[in-house]
Amino acid sequence: MSLVQTTGAEHETGRRDAPLLRCANLEKSFSSLKAVDDVSFTIGAGETYGLLGPNGAGKTTLISIVAGVLESDAGAVTIDREPMSPGSLSVKARIGYVPQDIALYPDLTARENLAFFASLYHLRRREARVRVAEVLEVIGLADRAGDKVQTYSGGMKRRLNIGVGLIHRPRLLILDEPTVGVDPQSRNAILSSIEQLSAGGMAVLYTTHYMEEAERLCDRVGIVDLGHLIAEGTPRELTARLGEAQHIELTVERDPELVADALRGLPIASQVSAPGNGMVDVLVRDAGAALPAVLAGAATTGAPIRSVTVREPDLEAVFLHLTGKRLRD
Repeated sequence: MSLVQTTGAEHETGRRDAPLLRCANLEKSFSSLKAVDDVSFTIGAGETYGLLGPNGAGKTTLISIVAGVLESDAGAVTIDREPMSPGSLSVKARIGYVPQDIALYPDLTARENLAFFASLYHLRRREARVRVAEVLEVIGLADRAGDKVQTYSGGMKRRLNIGVGLIHRPRLLILDEPTVGVDPQSRNAILSSIEQLSAGGMAVLYTTHYMEEAERLCDRVGIVDLGHLIAEGTPRELTARLGEAQHIELTVERDPELVADALRGLPIASQVSAPGNGMVDVLVRDAGAALPAVLAGAATTGAPIRSVTVREPDLEAVFLHLTGKRLRD
């Protein structure tokens, strides 16, 4: 089944030579707040690019500019080398945008919802009928196609929401936290569908609050904080930034900032942060050797320790190292 009309050769050539999406030096301010500050990145055909950042980092503004919903103050977005702006209808037609909020008609069936959105993209009736059937298979709802959406679970609605974004065979699919609030089975079905789309040559821009999703899906990841793109690379490249470092995570009953301050003076700690929820994160070279000193340093504050966890470097550790925050902060 053809999800996008891209050959393998086009996929590889597009990925190496001509990015399907190019964002160059984007800027956007709201009054005195600079939500996006000189951000540049590219996405090739068949590539899944993860955009990660804490709440308020500028991700939503950035996605809105890429989708042509917002006009940037400076910089440019091009898709297939054509400039994107709020008035670029022909360029917008190459994008499938799946927002966080469910955008479906609950009193219509899944098939009727997809057929309606196909009509908005001016698909001919026969083409639309074929395309609706294809998309229902991709999102795993063919057996429930005749049921009204109001009878669907949250995960099924999320999958249909993605189907709407696919109905017109977009070149670029933008997914804004598509698995929020879904059950594990639906979440795995959504991730499997995205993997299939990327393998078929579709470019995917993906935001998520789940690091394991980014590690599973994304060829490259961009980390955004305070409007800046502060790091970019494959998950492996980003993890390599931490070298052989390990994280000792303490969960304390009270005063995590006080505990963090006490541990910042330890020579074995290269970075200490208090990311929230009673957590204190200590970056060290050798967790086994450093643990006694970390525990002794924390004990000087009198704050009871509820748990201790040692973690090897992963994308979550990179994110915490670069921003000093958990992804949901």
